[in-house]
Amino acid sequence: MQSLFVRSTLVAAVLALAACTTTSPDVVSRNEAQRLSTVVDAVVLSTRPVVVDGQQSGVGAAAGGIAGGMAGSSVGGSREAVVVGVIGAVVGGVIGNAVERSTTREEAVEILLQLKNGDRRSVVQAKAAETLNPGDAVILVTTGGRVRVMKAPAVGEPAATPPRY
Repeated sequence: MQSLFVRSTLVAAVLALAACTTTSPDVVSRNEAQRLSTVVDAVVLSTRPVVVDGQQSGVGAAAGGIAGGMAGSSVGGSREAVVVGVIGAVVGGVIGNAVERSTTREEAVEILLQLKNGDRRSVVQAKAAETLNPGDAVILVTTGGRVRVMKAPAVGEPAATPPRY
């Protein structure tokens, strides 16, 4: 029974960590959908790979602590079970925290941009489906304080015509 509880706790922790947010410009949060965004033209000056450090929300530590405590408490007699349970909870919490931090870490790119007015900006975002190179014309889409950088549509590209009914 305890083994089932430990497994269930670990599965719940993994699912919770998988639901964590991303900085990918290809993923739009529900809060950004159907919101008017500001669009600014820019040119890419340079890019460099960076790593966005993982988060430590406490979910991993809590799940690991519970799993470690349950696993440790099943060892030995009543006194030993308490001691090993406490040690298991501490070790599980440390491991759970490390797992959460490593699973929420993501490869990203820092993009140095020059706006049309000459100002320079830097944006860090997860690697996207499209690769940005120096000299590329891009647009900065800002929604609710969050900025995404993506390639600008070609000038003179025809607008999509709505269907006629």
